[in-house]
Amino acid sequence: MLLKRSWGRCPVLASLFLIGSLFTTPQMSVQAASQTVVEDGSGGMTRAVNRMVGGIVSYARWPDRSAASSRVMCLVGTPRLTDRMSPNGPGPGSITVRRTSADAVTTDCDILFLGRMPVADRRQLIAWVRGRPVLTITDDDAACIYGAMFCLDNKAANLSFSVNLDAIGRGPMRIDPRVLRIGGGEGGTP
Repeated sequence: MLLKRSWGRCPVLASLFLIGSLFTTPQMSVQAASQTVVEDGSGGMTRAVNRMVGGIVSYARWPDRSAASSRVMCLVGTPRLTDRMSPNGPGPGSITVRRTSADAVTTDCDILFLGRMPVADRRQLIAWVRGRPVLTITDDDAACIYGAMFCLDNKAANLSFSVNLDAIGRGPMRIDPRVLRIGGGEGGTP
């Protein structure tokens, strides 16, 4: 099932999670949403990416810790949207970013951010994550078909993300159901 939503200018982080129209694809279930990047230039995109990643993390629940805990985000590959990853989100808790290679990812990674990398490395990491409490986010798979849970994309000043429901369902991570139920707004049917 593919759900897609697009928003107009909406600077409020909570509005990132409006979800809408239904489409079907055979092997995966994906939901998409977007926000307009209000600020021009690379600084605006960097801030938008960091807010969006922080917002995504704030809706995730790890099986052994609360949502407000400090998290480690392992950054593998080269991000397409920003070279300055420093996610921030609402509420308490912090996200520490650690750059690493595909071969050096360890079990202390709570979040795995996948940038541009060889396909073999991406497959290896997605296979490693299955069944583990690791949130996966990428900005190098706009269609969200290679197994990450959340996929970021930038088109025409809109930063968007897709949610791969199948990838989420294969592991112990829990995503707040409000992300999946929120609807309404402009640009599609709930």
